[in-house]
Amino acid sequence: MDETIIEENKDKIINNTEEDEEAEIDNSFVPVYHSFPVKDEDSHQVVSAGDYRSILASKDGDFLLSSTGAQVKVSDLESKVVGLYFSANWYPPCTKFTDLLINVYEQLKDHSDPGFEIVFVSSDEDLDAFNTYKSSMPWLAIPFSDLETRRALTQKFDVEGIPCLIILQPNNDAAVISDGVELVYRYGVQAFPFTKERLEELKEKEKEKHDNQTLSNLLTRDGRDYLLGHPGPKQVPVASLMGKTIGLYFSAQWCIPAFKFTPRLMSVYQKIKQQLEGKEDEDFEIVFVSSDRNQVQFMTYFETMPWLAVQYDDPTIKNLAKYFDIRGIPSLVVLGPDGKTVTKQGRSLINLYKENAYPFTKTRVGILEKQMDEVAKGLPKTEHHPGHRHELTLVPEGHGGGAFICCDCDEQGYGWAYQCLECGYEVHPKCMKPVARSPDS
Repeated sequence: MDETIIEENKDKIINNTEEDEEAEIDNSFVPVYHSFPVKDEDSHQVVSAGDYRSILASKDGDFLLSSTGAQVKVSDLESKVVGLYFSANWYPPCTKFTDLLINVYEQLKDHSDPGFEIVFVSSDEDLDAFNTYKSSMPWLAIPFSDLETRRALTQKFDVEGIPCLIILQPNNDAAVISDGVELVYRYGVQAFPFTKERLEELKEKEKEKHDNQTLSNLLTRDGRDYLLGHPGPKQVPVASLMGKTIGLYFSAQWCIPAFKFTPRLMSVYQKIKQQLEGKEDEDFEIVFVSSDRNQVQFMTYFETMPWLAVQYDDPTIKNLAKYFDIRGIPSLVVLGPDGKTVTKQGRSLINLYKENAYPFTKTRVGILEKQMDEVAKGLPKTEHHPGHRHELTLVPEGHGGGAFICCDCDEQGYGWAYQCLECGYEVHPKCMKPVARSPDS
């Protein structure tokens, strides 16, 4: 058993997970999240490949294992696009992504040119766990006993978290892509063959779609041009929302983080509505996009909300989640009066600025950030928090701040934070509480 690889991966995954206080959405409904670092949309991390045999064969043999345990020569991969899949059965996001990857693989396996193959690189805890996990996969695997190759691949491709999918091209001179998980979640089978040209084509189509985005093409479909409202529920025409700032609220009754955030959002919603009373040319509305597991859960949850909703199990829900790349809930996407996306960080902005965040534009956020910078000048440089034993240091975005989950209120934030420089514990400045210190401390 490769305890080094397993423990290193577990440490990295645990650290990443502690910062991601969002509930996963069932992968059969919409992709969730992955632990591999998210990269700039305009670039893909690349590494040199080398031929397949040089990286997959070992001193003990030049073969891989099929799902049945049969030996398959590495040379059989020649001329194919190959995905190196770093994963483990003990980590739920891996098992969820595996289900999605199986679906993509089976569509491409016998119907793609060039061919496509996946090689599983295990971080399982023992041989039994490896065999059980591998038996669910229709592709190949590095033998569990080949610790040297598994470790070499992890180091060669700088794998920092799982699940991770490295894409190798049959052209030895071609750069390979290390954010395969991101691409599969985002594009599915359309990403194949994962070439630079194909990805640029997909990105251009995506940009064109967003440039032409309107409230109508987001929220209506053939046979339905309305949302649900109260009481009833009654039908509210989508056309009545034109010209308003709209928040798309992705949530579910079973979502624990939403248990805290939904009441906060309701309060902010009511205050924004009050601020806009009497303004005929400006209004704000929220549309609930449900990830509830059944109609009863949906109706029970929706009845507590003062806003509108897409009806339960409408195909629009899945389309919106995919279109806005929603990986976890609760999430709040804000659309401007023209129907274009203003921000996908609505939840963070509500937590930081409450009703003052409206209308959520870059200009408004810039003003609020400057105000926060001014406030930060008067804050203590170091503080103690009753929930943590170490001293916390005030840090700005770009210097250890940035996006984080407050360890006091369990909500998102970014920008200024009190952070433990030893272990990463972070708290909103507004959540800092006085700590009674002994005379000797």
